[in-house]
Amino acid sequence: MSEHEHHHEEHQHEEHHDHQGHDHGGGGHAHHHHGNFKELFLKSLPIGLIIMILSPMMGVTLPFQFTFPYSDILVAILSTILLVYGGKPFYQGAVDEFKQKAPGMMALVSLGVSVSFFYSIYAVIARYTMDTHVMDFFFEFASLILIMLLGHWIEMKAIGDAGDAQQSLAELVPKDAHVVLEDEKIETCPVADLEVGDLIRVQAGENIPADGVITSGQSRVNEALLTGESKPVEKNVEDEVIGGSTNGDGVLYIEVQETGDQSFISQVQTLISEAQNQPSHAENLAQKVAGWLFYIAVAVAIIAFIAWLLMEDLPTAVTFTVTTLVIACPHALGLAIPLVVARSTSLGASRGLLVKDREALEAAHEADVMLLDKTGTLTTGEFKVLNIKVLDENYTEAEITGLMAGIEGGSSHPIAQSITQYAEEEAVEIVNFDSIDVLSGKGVEGEAKGKHYELISQKSYEQDLNLEIPKGATASVLVEDGQAIGAVALGDELKATSHDLIQALKENNIEPIMATGDNEKAAQGVAEELGIEYKANQSPQDKYQFIEKLTDENKTVIMVGDGVNDAPSLALADVGIAVGAGTQVALDSADIILTQSDPADIEAFLELANKTTNKMTQNLWWGAGYNFVAIPLAAGVLAPIGFTLSPAVGAILMSLSTVIVAVNAVALRLEN
Repeated sequence: MSEHEHHHEEHQHEEHHDHQGHDHGGGGHAHHHHGNFKELFLKSLPIGLIIMILSPMMGVTLPFQFTFPYSDILVAILSTILLVYGGKPFYQGAVDEFKQKAPGMMALVSLGVSVSFFYSIYAVIARYTMDTHVMDFFFEFASLILIMLLGHWIEMKAIGDAGDAQQSLAELVPKDAHVVLEDEKIETCPVADLEVGDLIRVQAGENIPADGVITSGQSRVNEALLTGESKPVEKNVEDEVIGGSTNGDGVLYIEVQETGDQSFISQVQTLISEAQNQPSHAENLAQKVAGWLFYIAVAVAIIAFIAWLLMEDLPTAVTFTVTTLVIACPHALGLAIPLVVARSTSLGASRGLLVKDREALEAAHEADVMLLDKTGTLTTGEFKVLNIKVLDENYTEAEITGLMAGIEGGSSHPIAQSITQYAEEEAVEIVNFDSIDVLSGKGVEGEAKGKHYELISQKSYEQDLNLEIPKGATASVLVEDGQAIGAVALGDELKATSHDLIQALKENNIEPIMATGDNEKAAQGVAEELGIEYKANQSPQDKYQFIEKLTDENKTVIMVGDGVNDAPSLALADVGIAVGAGTQVALDSADIILTQSDPADIEAFLELANKTTNKMTQNLWWGAGYNFVAIPLAAGVLAPIGFTLSPAVGAILMSLSTVIVAVNAVALRLEN
């Protein structure tokens, strides 16, 4: 159920889903678009209060109450107005539920309200026609409607507080864009009028109006709400930018690539809305339990009515019947799951965790195995200097680094670039070489400070240096006048959060297995460092077959891949997680999309899955368990020892259970 539906009255113009989509779940919570409960409650309050002042409660006149001749007729008229105005959403909801053959909470509320109202009208008529005093229930009727409306208002507020992710995303896109015309003039036009190919200017501090590519300018752009990445990202010419992200201190000229429904924000909004509209196992269970409770409550109410009629009298029988029907409203149950979903989806979206299939959250909670890609998921996918070794005591590590960076100066080879970058990061002085030549198949040579240097592969040096280099890494040796003076180990570097992820998986009893297309040596190095099993030289087809094998062994499998070549495996696994999707959201293959390639986000997703599933379970137990205790009490099981509940107290308890469920859902937090 999409939570923006609950703001139906305030944001009618923003509604872009038809109501059929909202009613998928049966009686449970399909009623929420019937009326603005705040307005209904505030307008019903004075009528209800007058009725409660003029009507004795359970036949006993309270200190603040008074009556006068024919006051009961006035009360009957006011109650009819209250029934038609304040009771309308409950009756509409009940009609919806019966149409869907799934009577639930609205049917119960309507039944309780109707029984108390019509019996009270009969009591007033009996007083004037039969001249006998029959007790009415107008006080209970009015307090019941007021408490139910108040409960709904609080509930709607809680749902709003659960976070309307779509709304907050929509607000990120500015209303207007500054289009650069051919004569360099700037024209401001609505974002809706932008077309692909338009050139727009974005000033410092403004939000970017559409997805595009920078044609000139440079800046730092904050994409936090879209990708979960909190640090501003450096952007230069030819870099992509996402509509809705915030420009830093530079002016950017951007060529529009995507607009409207094709834009990243729009795809994410669609994703969120579809995920919230999907019923999961837990929600289907909640609907079933709500249905059972309706039949149980009606059966218990009928038994209570007959039993109390035989033991006491008609007014007592009506009291217990109304209380039973009121307290049995499986309201908390209808809210139990949608509220958690609303909160969980919003929380995920703000962290760059996009949940496409809600059942994946429940499946991840039960997972046995996680299959991880290596390059780009556990490792950076870039060549990096892993360590520098000094082989001549006349040199420091900084001097060796400076010589290596100098001899590699100007080369575009990945090894050369990673050494140069390392030297810059370490802020060492780079030696200026007089001449540099390429040694075919070996490395490079050059002259500096009157000496001849070579930076060649370990194999080309032809002497065993007993270098301890990480598995899967390659080593290059720096040679001065034929003598080895230093060595550098280069390889694909593990991401900072990979160790934490593996630790978290093991704590969750999920077995991590790395499946990579890389060679045996490279794969073994990473797997040993992380302490996990691995499979090397894996084609996409091999990964697919491996998941099939695990599934045949009744294992629940999470697959983490890049969403393009791993698409078949992502679709086959119980939970498919596409990482580093960025603006190219892998909408088709994956159940979960992580906009960053950070292993910590996989950990955050597992935390989200566990906490969401736990909250759903807690709310289901509370929503159903409360009723199984409350229904017998309301029917008067403990009346022989003097314990009974009035309909008004029943309504308060019922509303309270709803608020507890709502507060529990909103308390969902991510620590990482």
